[in-house]
Amino acid sequence: MNEALAKMAAAGGEPSTQSGPDDLFNHFYTEVKQIEKRDSVLTSKQQIDRLLRPGSSYFNLNPFEVLQIDPEATDEELKKRFRALSILVHPDKNQDDPDRAQLAFEAVDKAYKNLLDPEQKKRAVDVIQAGREYVEHNMKEKKKQLKKDGKPQFLEEDDPEMFRQAVYKQTMKLFAELEIKRKEREAKDMHERKRAREEEIETAEKAKREREWQKNFEETRDGRVDSWRSFQAGKSKAKKEKKPRSFLKPPKVKMEQRE
Repeated sequence: MNEALAKMAAAGGEPSTQSGPDDLFNHFYTEVKQIEKRDSVLTSKQQIDRLLRPGSSYFNLNPFEVLQIDPEATDEELKKRFRALSILVHPDKNQDDPDRAQLAFEAVDKAYKNLLDPEQKKRAVDVIQAGREYVEHNMKEKKKQLKKDGKPQFLEEDDPEMFRQAVYKQTMKLFAELEIKRKEREAKDMHERKRAREEEIETAEKAKREREWQKNFEETRDGRVDSWRSFQAGKSKAKKEKKPRSFLKPPKVKMEQRE
């Protein structure tokens, strides 16, 4: 029996069997919320430990979970909760562990700023609602199967505490999946920006090399022309000074005279 049921039994507050399912759920859920409210009042160290527990990088994606406040809370309630929690985990109040306190304070501050942004708040509420609807849909499907099999249509999630835990787990899963997708998009965008930057640098360097080559070509053009003219002039002079070739004449042969 969960704590809500235990407290109700101890107080003689067992709900009437004549109550409908919705009334029973609302009664139990109210008890659960009262327990959550009591547990939300933790010491500074306990709050720091909660915000930095293993897996906090994903747990803290839900700003309502970080601030331990309901999505239905008013702006004034949100502001008061932020002030109370930020004081508890502020590094100045936790000088024996300032580094961890700073990380916890940053998590609280980030969650509060996200909920101040209407778009971010709506996104968080939508994720929580999607988690709840997913659990409710699964419960309906399971009960349909139980009815088909001729079995009692009772599920663990019929207990409000178990239902809350199921919604909590599914909500955390959805937040984690969205964060993973966001990081993948961010990594892809970063890769694309890096590639575009490398191409931009390569294009700029290529243009620079071409400009330098053109500049050197222009600067050395007169020298190349003078060299060519000198070469041509040298050829002409050598041609004029060249003597005609002389060939050796063979000796004349004297004819013998016969007596």
